[in-house]
Amino acid sequence: MSQTPSSSDRLDCDLLLEGGVVITLDGKRRVLDGGAVAVADGRIAAVGDSGELRELRKTAGKVIDCRGKVVLPGMTDGHTHLFQSLGRGLGDGMTLVPWLQRFMLPYSKAITREMSVAAVRLGALQAALSGTTLVVDNHYAPTDTETILAVADAVEEVGIRGAIARGIFGEMNPGGELMGVDPDLFALTNQDELDITAECMAERPRGGLVEVWPCPENIVYVWPELIEAAAEMAEAAGVRWHMHCSEVQDEISFFTEVHGTRPVAWLAERGLLSRHTTLAHAVWLDPDEVAAMGAANATAVHNPISNQYLASGVLHLDPLLSAGATVALGSDGVAVAGQDIFEAMKAGMLMHRVASLDSTATTVEQFLELGTLGGAAMTGLDAGSLEPGRAADLVVVDVSGVRHTPWSRPVASVVHSGSAADVEMVIVAGEVIVEDGRSTRVDEDEVRAVAAEAAAQLFGRARLSDLARDWQ
Repeated sequence: MSQTPSSSDRLDCDLLLEGGVVITLDGKRRVLDGGAVAVADGRIAAVGDSGELRELRKTAGKVIDCRGKVVLPGMTDGHTHLFQSLGRGLGDGMTLVPWLQRFMLPYSKAITREMSVAAVRLGALQAALSGTTLVVDNHYAPTDTETILAVADAVEEVGIRGAIARGIFGEMNPGGELMGVDPDLFALTNQDELDITAECMAERPRGGLVEVWPCPENIVYVWPELIEAAAEMAEAAGVRWHMHCSEVQDEISFFTEVHGTRPVAWLAERGLLSRHTTLAHAVWLDPDEVAAMGAANATAVHNPISNQYLASGVLHLDPLLSAGATVALGSDGVAVAGQDIFEAMKAGMLMHRVASLDSTATTVEQFLELGTLGGAAMTGLDAGSLEPGRAADLVVVDVSGVRHTPWSRPVASVVHSGSAADVEMVIVAGEVIVEDGRSTRVDEDEVRAVAAEAAAQLFGRARLSDLARDWQ
């Protein structure tokens, strides 16, 4: 049965997308060939066959012909670092700790507010053009109030939704010393970190297009009381909180040396796991930690391309899902991966098959769900599927080209063959922010030019020029 208005209702709509293959991700996982989606007041008003919704043409503000195209829910990037986009291509061939010490931490020390905003605009633009309608952006350089709010403004300018997870370091601690983190990054007191975060959250509260979350940067090198305070702030504000956790084996050793227990086990003991808890990576978990994540309905953000790039490990996907945890997909930023969740879906699906030596270990449907429904569940947004009443965050993908020919199984074609290059239109909260593959909100050439200039300045300040050579 189609989800359409009754004959006695008159439904005005702002947008009517008709004639395409509509992958609904609704409760019945319907795929409608020749389907239509009506959008009104920022929400999905109706979903059904184009013939059944044809009457809406009379009241539609704009009718979009989607023949030869796929309409699907907008995707969520559950963990990225937009400010790192100026470092595209650098740092290759290192494991995580050297990558941090030789590349990303010097980069983070040297970047200015102006450079950071230029990078965020570029990263947010790439996300939008890639079909991502919501990013969880872990921003940790710089982290003063003015910069965090400027970053939020830059994301909103592009038109996508965002959660700016403000990176919290606090005072130097034994974990930071073990990981070799530059002491200069621990410039603020623990109380200063909480005060600035609270100020940013008050300016960008839950409910707007872009909100601010607390983000203790890494469970190894942030003081325990600061992590606890950040979790309490998030619970009180009704938002999520974010943190790097258990990404590589060394982190487990470092944390255990300082605290005498494993990272997620410690979170569980302290009562810090809940649906508000979103952990980036969460790769190296033991069975008890997996069970604790599931019991709390906490989120693990799976970053498959990043985890392969840095050879960090493979997430325990099926055990986490079976336990009841939420799993979302992330890119981890262009410095290691890119902003393309299409790539993350395919890479993640295939890495688990290789890791298990089982071609049935994953499916295309599962990874499309992680990129859409998983991200919506992680962030608490009423989106991720095309159903009446949900937020009108949609992507229109052109599948008329040779890469998608012959066209036989829509979900498989989107996940196996889809890419950012196929994205023709992106709609967020009912607004068309990408049309014909171009931003309707910002001047793309200007965004790229400003970012290129900022990158040149940053490489000089951070002395990163040596990392820009091939065959090093």
